[in-house]
Amino acid sequence: MKILVCHSYYRSVGGEDLSFDDEVRLLEQAGNDVVRFVRHNDELRDLGAWTAASRTLWNRTAYSELRAVLRRERPDVMHCTNTFPLLSPSVLYAGRAEQVPIVQAVRNYRMLCLNSFLCRDGRICESCIGASVPWAGIRHACYRDSRAASAVVAASQVVHRWLRTWDRQVDVFFTLTKFAREKLAEGGFPIDRIEVKPNLVAPDPGIGLGESGGAVFAGRLSSEKGLRTLLDAWRNLPDIPLRIIGEGPLERQVDREASELPNVTYVGYLPKERVLDAMGDASLVIVPSIWYETFGRTIIEAFAKGTPVIASRLGAMSELIEEGRTGRLFRPGDASDLSRQVRAAIDDRATLASMRRAARTTYERDYTAAANYAHLDRIYRKACGKSLVPYSDSAAQVLFESK
Repeated sequence: MKILVCHSYYRSVGGEDLSFDDEVRLLEQAGNDVVRFVRHNDELRDLGAWTAASRTLWNRTAYSELRAVLRRERPDVMHCTNTFPLLSPSVLYAGRAEQVPIVQAVRNYRMLCLNSFLCRDGRICESCIGASVPWAGIRHACYRDSRAASAVVAASQVVHRWLRTWDRQVDVFFTLTKFAREKLAEGGFPIDRIEVKPNLVAPDPGIGLGESGGAVFAGRLSSEKGLRTLLDAWRNLPDIPLRIIGEGPLERQVDREASELPNVTYVGYLPKERVLDAMGDASLVIVPSIWYETFGRTIIEAFAKGTPVIASRLGAMSELIEEGRTGRLFRPGDASDLSRQVRAAIDDRATLASMRRAARTTYERDYTAAANYAHLDRIYRKACGKSLVPYSDSAAQVLFESK
């Protein structure tokens, strides 16, 4: 099958970029013909403010260039991931003009919320879901702390809702959890065309031993990730080691506060392989986010290593974790409850060992390359009525080995 994949990479590599790369590699190494139409949001630095703003609504260059590629390649389906802001929804119109079935991945809440998090001032915010104009997002400068920039993103939302772009130009959406599917439906998206496909972890990183006796946080160091809750909880856990891995706007603050706690180590950036090793060596992985998270790659990476997860009882996190079997949940933002859940898990060694086995079993069932390929096949069939090249064991043996 020939698939055209369409994506604009973020300035700082994030989960969407990694997931896009994973899916492309999965499709190619299973024997499909993949054509890339990609850009990088670094290109925005070379554009004036007005040009950048206008391209957020409609990028004429991307539209015409993509139509030419589609005419030349004649793919069976077009699979879009991130089109914001550089490519714009114009690429959907290009695909429709060339009569190519279109699949749109929805990996954040950008279509419902100006900052894409459904979170403001450290709290869940759903003020703009279903609003004809997201005035609250503009008033609170939710995009890049700028009312002007927020107004540009709002204008794009309003224009494309008025044009019914999502209704008319996309054959099938997929998002990562049932929770995110329900939120999109609340925002007016056609629920009968929204499929659920989780992320994957490939290659299989192998099971860790969990010998450190401590915990790991791995992720972007930003306020919505719940770092305040994490650090406050560890003030009540002086005998349990914690390693904080990642980088982001709060790294100086995290470094300073970690230095005041003898059992907390701020590691900074690590390559993915070393992050996975750290997860596998830990007794627990902690995900204290205070926003919904459209998925949470960290959770399934921990499962792949056989490590249980303690996470906020919120959004996708509470959907991915089976409480008492693959981890525990705590009240979002409640440091005392987090510390209690960590203590209970660490002190019950028999249950902790059982959760390690269950976490790994969950990965093997739901989040491998083969499982994810089956999801993509189902989605593409729905969009265009044509199935992917069959997935085989021989393909699995070489899958992702270039990674």
